[in-house]
Amino acid sequence: MSLQGTISTTPMDGAAAVLATDAFRLVYAEAFAEPPYYETADDVAAAFRHFPALTRRLAFRAVLARSSKGEPIGMAYGCPLRPDTVWWDELTKPVSDDMRRENGHRTFGLMELAVRAQWRGQGVARQLHKTLLDGTGAERVLLNVHPASEAAPAAYRSWGYRKIGEARLGGQGGELHDVMLLALG
Repeated sequence: MSLQGTISTTPMDGAAAVLATDAFRLVYAEAFAEPPYYETADDVAAAFRHFPALTRRLAFRAVLARSSKGEPIGMAYGCPLRPDTVWWDELTKPVSDDMRRENGHRTFGLMELAVRAQWRGQGVARQLHKTLLDGTGAERVLLNVHPASEAAPAAYRSWGYRKIGEARLGGQGGELHDVMLLALG
């Protein structure tokens, strides 16, 4: 799919995403090295040690955006939340049983969405988001976002997400993140 004639977005399943791991890692490393994330090379390596296992999850989806020269400029990926997901358990305040009910296709978990700095403000993130969610069949999308990031939460709000709580990712010692939900359809 073409975006402004110079950018292409390619939807991928898990197998294709594994083959493009270096491109996903490049975008991730650059985007999350910036404030407020400050991810180091060790953080990136740790994140991508788990990437192959993540891509084998049922219904994993990814999208990679490239410039007209083939340079990776943005990426997004996620998968439906399984009935035994821990995403809801990380919230600092419990939500209703109905809210947390998962069946493997009700909620799509948006795990990462990032665009390299020089390509921001051109609609790349919006196109990645749209392409990733097209055809998921999910009722809603759930994500965690760093509250000190101004651009990401603002973009998500403009796309219809609403904050439903806060979560400590990785348990009690993790950083506090905003949890946002988007109703689809």
